[in-house]
Amino acid sequence: MAKIVQCLAVSFLLLLTSLQIGLAQSRSVSGRVMAEDAGIPLPGVNVVIKGTQQGTTTNADGRFTVSIPNGAVTLTFSYIGYITQEVAAGNQSSVEVRLQADDRSLSEVVVVGYGTQRKIETTGAIASVKATDLVQTPVANVAQGLQSRVAGVQVSQNTGAPGGNISVRIRGTNSINGNSEPLYVVDGIQISNGGGINDVSPLSTINPNDIESVEILKDASASAIYGSRAANGVVLITTKRGKSGATRITLDSYYGVQKVNKTLPVLNAAEFAQLENEVFKNNYYQNPASLGEGVNWQNVIFREAPIQSHQLSVNGGTEKTQLALSANYFNQDGIIINSNFKRYSYRLNVDHKVSNWLKVGTSIMGSYNVNNGITTGSTTIGDAAVITGSILGAAVGAPPTLQPYRTDGSLFPFGEQANGQYREVVNPLNFASTLNRTDLRRTLANLYGEATLLKGLTYRASFNVDVQNSLRDTYSPRSIVAKNDLNDNSGSGSKTNSNYLALLHESILTYSHNFADVHSLKATAVFATQSELANSNSINATGFPNDATQNEALQLALNRTVSSSRTSQRLDSYLARVNYGYKDRYFVDLTARIDGSSRFGANHKYGLFPAASAGWRIIEEPFMKSLTWLSDLKLRASYGITGNAAGISPYQSLATVSASGSDYNINHAYVTGINPSGIANPDLRWERSAQADIGLDISILRNRFSFIVDVYQKTTRDLLYVKSLPLSSGYSTITGNFAALENKGLELAANARILDGAVKWNASANMTFNRNKVLDLDGGTTQERFITTYTILRVGSPMGLFKTYVFDGINQTGETILPGYDGRLGGHKVKDINGDGTITAADQVITGNPNPKFIYGFSTNASYKGFDLNLFLSGSQGNDIYNASRLSFEMPLGQRNMLQGVVNRWSATNPSNQYVSAAQGGRLPITNYVVEDGSYMRLKNVTLGYTLPRIKGIQQIRVYVSANNLLTVTKYSGFDPEVNTYAGSNTAIGIDNLVYPQAKSFLGGLQVTF
Repeated sequence: MAKIVQCLAVSFLLLLTSLQIGLAQSRSVSGRVMAEDAGIPLPGVNVVIKGTQQGTTTNADGRFTVSIPNGAVTLTFSYIGYITQEVAAGNQSSVEVRLQADDRSLSEVVVVGYGTQRKIETTGAIASVKATDLVQTPVANVAQGLQSRVAGVQVSQNTGAPGGNISVRIRGTNSINGNSEPLYVVDGIQISNGGGINDVSPLSTINPNDIESVEILKDASASAIYGSRAANGVVLITTKRGKSGATRITLDSYYGVQKVNKTLPVLNAAEFAQLENEVFKNNYYQNPASLGEGVNWQNVIFREAPIQSHQLSVNGGTEKTQLALSANYFNQDGIIINSNFKRYSYRLNVDHKVSNWLKVGTSIMGSYNVNNGITTGSTTIGDAAVITGSILGAAVGAPPTLQPYRTDGSLFPFGEQANGQYREVVNPLNFASTLNRTDLRRTLANLYGEATLLKGLTYRASFNVDVQNSLRDTYSPRSIVAKNDLNDNSGSGSKTNSNYLALLHESILTYSHNFADVHSLKATAVFATQSELANSNSINATGFPNDATQNEALQLALNRTVSSSRTSQRLDSYLARVNYGYKDRYFVDLTARIDGSSRFGANHKYGLFPAASAGWRIIEEPFMKSLTWLSDLKLRASYGITGNAAGISPYQSLATVSASGSDYNINHAYVTGINPSGIANPDLRWERSAQADIGLDISILRNRFSFIVDVYQKTTRDLLYVKSLPLSSGYSTITGNFAALENKGLELAANARILDGAVKWNASANMTFNRNKVLDLDGGTTQERFITTYTILRVGSPMGLFKTYVFDGINQTGETILPGYDGRLGGHKVKDINGDGTITAADQVITGNPNPKFIYGFSTNASYKGFDLNLFLSGSQGNDIYNASRLSFEMPLGQRNMLQGVVNRWSATNPSNQYVSAAQGGRLPITNYVVEDGSYMRLKNVTLGYTLPRIKGIQQIRVYVSANNLLTVTKYSGFDPEVNTYAGSNTAIGIDNLVYPQAKSFLGGLQVTF
């Protein structure tokens, strides 16, 4: 025992000795960091001992103290917005550092396809969005964060459902039957966006908090490097990567509540009962006035819904190895009951310098997403389908005299109420009781190696994978069916498994060299090969004995059907780009890409996509030197051709057969018939866009104010279009490259650093004018075609125009009712445009345009000491909306509720000239009566934050409160002016048939960095 104590004592003495030696070998250096231009202290400046991860940060007064080893030590001072500075500590015990503001006009780097460029070298139309702007509002996906941030980019929130569908258009709609969504490239991995109004956006699987920056490639010069997938523009997404220096641990968390912005005014129970008696000419409701307000079904389905996000990130590394790791939990309940979107995600980025000539790394993003959806937005207008097809339609139209629940709390089918009077009307809670869940697992992974072969010559090999596995569960229970309506088909369910795998390899060879300090040359050559595999299998069943197992025992159902599919496709690409610059004054870029796709027809397997651009920095000319107020002036011009292969499905160029859907009795046995379904088209090829762009970049007063102007014209030919065939061919239609359209426009963007002292104040604004025109549909045969009963395509006109009859008031007593439509006394009157005394199709005219005259965005942020304030506005001007739901809810035909205005309906004693009289059956004619001005200005976000004084051991603590979609200024009468029932459709746009509305939200957040 004594020996043990003796050993411990010796060990303790040795430990004390080593500590004393260590202390003797280190010393403290203190100091202060100031901003050279403003002369104010800078808090939060990173002070790191060069070559190590040891260091500290400055406090609120810009002061710091750091322990350094004896000897030659260099301190590195870095701060966002300022030039990094190195200071040799020497024998000093105190230093004062003044950091210069970083004028990035010469050194700022932007991401371009397959590389980077200095911003002054760019000759194409490229816009950047900062990470802080993307997540200023609580968004489920990156596209939402881009809205109104960039000139030339129109982002439409088609639905307010959690994780819901988003449409993005860069410089207008570029296709008719194809896809107009841009290509997204996440750390080199190429993905697509799309889907219907009730689908989850594929972009919602990516955590916006993991994004470092977003670049939007708008013109052909910038995007042609992506060839046949670039006609709709390209969005480059770069995730956060590790940085050498002290390790940073960051917690970013917020929690809030969402509310519906508005509800639609409808008849109360007393008013509804009076209307019912009038429609059916009876006294079913003997004392309507006694019923009072009744049930407000919108209050039943809408709720205050929580939204929350919690993220933990680790970032750091050495000069050889850098790491960034994050985990995120996002949970958004919808403002409609039983709708929800959850995402569990992680990200790991690692970069390692193996030697002076070799670097390797990886990027892995994984997510598990759960969406509980709910059906909104029926595409059928003017009849009961609006009610039976979606929860919002059912809620607006549900009789306020009925009850949602039985006394025991269970759902009360309408067929069991009011003596079966409303058995054909659906309880809105039916939709909330129906299972509609999608579980999606997605992994985006990139592995790269980069070798410096010679001075200026590098080779980079990357291997990318996108893996998706989804399971969709649906079940419509027997319990929502009235007892008298139960039958052998009651209760229906399904399970659908879908799998997708995309593999991409890219070999990139880059040579960069400066000659004689005046010539700069950069050449890039790439070979890429990509394959995509997709398969799905599904089983549908009806006729369940009970709801006990829902869709987890489909074998219990009486009727079952199965289906499966599998597709594969491949794309091989060869591309090259040359960038040349002279004295940072003149720049020329040449790009060419060849794509070979299995989707294309046999006669057009390969396509060439070239582009050329040039830039002239006029500010560098000797004759401009006297203009000291002018900081930068650059003229840009580009022209190129890009393609859109996204509208071509696999095997579409081949002759195909399919199951007929009918059984045939052959030799007393039922067999499924197979018949030809698609005619071969060996000439099928990509849609082709030729785009010209002229741009001007201006900065004044030491880059305090900057302006960007772009004018463009884009003509897209060989558009995919379904052309009718003579019946003698054996086919009704063929898909081919027949159509053409044009987009041309003007983009304006401005940034201002208004105040830059103790009070900082910045502002930015953008505005986009785009004009769209159909040039051809099918080679000149067709000049006009109806897409819906009120939407057309017309050669020489914009896409998606509304063509309807013209509302001319109400048929009054004594007036002549013209033949040709279902006119009646007290009914809608249609204007006889051509004056022939009869209402025919010749009386239909253009009554609305869903394309905005311009869209805009404005943001501003200010800070003083620890406080910061941010404000963001977005808007659209001059677009029309076809409010289709009014055709159902302003036609009082019985059994469903109406909008409040119907109280003023026509009668002999109340000759209204707007609302028709009550009548059993019938529908309103398709007129401009429901075409409304969809212009709006929306206060998207207001955020107030405060950064606390520094606490020992914690780098920064910021708390904030935020209000989103706080105010919308609009004349539109529907739930939300930012709407489109047909989601990403190119032709049926600006249509509202009761889509899930956007919510306003209020939240509080906490950001802590250790």
